[in-house]
Amino acid sequence: MGITLDEASLLALFLETLFYGVFLTLYWLTLFILLKKCGVQRDLLLPVATLLLCIATAHLIIDFIRALEAFVFSVHTISADAYYSNLASPLELTKTALYITQPTIADAVLVWRCYVLSHRSLLVGIPGFIVLLTNGAIGYYVVWSLSRAGAGSTVYTTAPALITTFYILTMLISIICTTLISWRIYRTRRQTSDSLADLLPVVIVIIESGALYATSVLALLLAFLTGSNGQYPAMDIAPPIVGIVFCLIILQVHFHVGDPQPSSPLSQRASPIYFESEVSGMWVTARNR
Repeated sequence: MGITLDEASLLALFLETLFYGVFLTLYWLTLFILLKKCGVQRDLLLPVATLLLCIATAHLIIDFIRALEAFVFSVHTISADAYYSNLASPLELTKTALYITQPTIADAVLVWRCYVLSHRSLLVGIPGFIVLLTNGAIGYYVVWSLSRAGAGSTVYTTAPALITTFYILTMLISIICTTLISWRIYRTRRQTSDSLADLLPVVIVIIESGALYATSVLALLLAFLTGSNGQYPAMDIAPPIVGIVFCLIILQVHFHVGDPQPSSPLSQRASPIYFESEVSGMWVTARNR
């Protein structure tokens, strides 16, 4: 038996709160680290991390308000299931717009990181940002379509093709950019080192920056395609997960996670997998030939 809409909404609130707590903890650790940095590491990464936290916080507050209205304040006038079924509700539209904004920002950082790693090649940057802008436009058009939805409408009858397209493009951006980044790092490692142990940090970066994010989007896509209300928990945990991935990359770099000899400054400078991306916060630095 499938989960009902009100049950899915409560589960989504619980999971979102759980992941938000993880994100908030990682954010304060990241903040403590970035405040000791200077230059682009502090001036760019800190505002991006803070923006991601603000969006995730606003999203969580809206979900709490909706839960209070559905189960406390409006319980005598409208059922919780009917309340959550109103796609044109201002709070529903606002949280959906925030959801669209969060991965768009994260994907913009990912595309820019890929562009920088590709020696600022326009052949990488222009197509990447065109796809990113297209995906963002589709997402906000979906929000507009939901605002026009009438009584009895569902997400499965309101622009389902566009919603599916948004999920697919979001996942593809993550997978393709992560693949290009890892390929670039692998080529550099292959040219500068024969040690397979040097590949370990790259694997960790790929898992943290790509697999977790892409898997969450894939779960959301599958839930939507199967018509399951499980899509709501999958969608609501996305904003904090985006922030978690962003902070994990910074923390991994700071603590040299995956470095075979993290305590050796010489090994860090000589490591073929040591590339600094001044925008994304992922330092997988590669020696220049």
